[in-house]
Amino acid sequence: MEQHEVETRSTAGERWIELPAPTAAPVVLAFGIALMFGGLATHAIVAATGALLALAGAFEWFTQLLPRPAHERVAAVEVVCVPTTSRNQVEHVDGAVGLVRANLPVEFYPISAGVRGGLAGAVAMAAFAIFYGLVSGHGIFFPINLLAAGFLPSASIAELSAFNATAFGIALLIHIIASLLVGVLYGALLPMLPRRPILLGGLIAPLVWTGLLHSSLSLINPTLAERIDWRWFFVSQLAFGVVAGLVVSRRQRVASAQPLSWQMRAGIEAPGLLDESPKKE
Repeated sequence: MEQHEVETRSTAGERWIELPAPTAAPVVLAFGIALMFGGLATHAIVAATGALLALAGAFEWFTQLLPRPAHERVAAVEVVCVPTTSRNQVEHVDGAVGLVRANLPVEFYPISAGVRGGLAGAVAMAAFAIFYGLVSGHGIFFPINLLAAGFLPSASIAELSAFNATAFGIALLIHIIASLLVGVLYGALLPMLPRRPILLGGLIAPLVWTGLLHSSLSLINPTLAERIDWRWFFVSQLAFGVVAGLVVSRRQRVASAQPLSWQMRAGIEAPGLLDESPKKE
């Protein structure tokens, strides 16, 4: 077990240590960001209030960290701990019973794997959406315009079935951003199910995602909630999950950097990782 010593200083006979000063700035920043996203489903005033709180929290946080972190002095009180026990013999653990321990992945997929999986899943999902437009008789632009229907609240069936350059650009942007985010999320979660990686990406995640959208879509996109076919939507989510899961799971994993310090993970310090042998002239 490693032992870390805290540097103590003395002034006028008093011993003290320096600790980071307490601050509520991170909580204010997080609450402001939550209000900003909550304002998307409620009112613009809520989003504006959240933006002000987020800016205030970020400003206060940065001023306490830059140019030097704020510290406070805490009196160092020496406490002597004497271990005591009421047992008169050592109790051994039976190895045959087995120990319960956390099963944390020591390797994970890189972000590039999640990006590739998200893009591949986006293509598969778009193919099923276009096929639904053809089968339903509304045309291939109907599912595309439905995705951007939140910006076209009063659009009719005829308008949703016709090509709209603005709606096409908005839908493409929403589709790509959402697919990339979900793909990166798959890359982070798939190592937790090493034996059945497609079970998470192809079944569990689409079920959870479809259930969440089914309960909140009327607030996010009312036009889409009125005209969506949930059976086809779930099938397209399955296609996305299976394709994205296959692409991500076939990528080579990299070792986790959790045992390393923050400075080494950020590339600031790398003792022992660089070749420090003298160069030959």
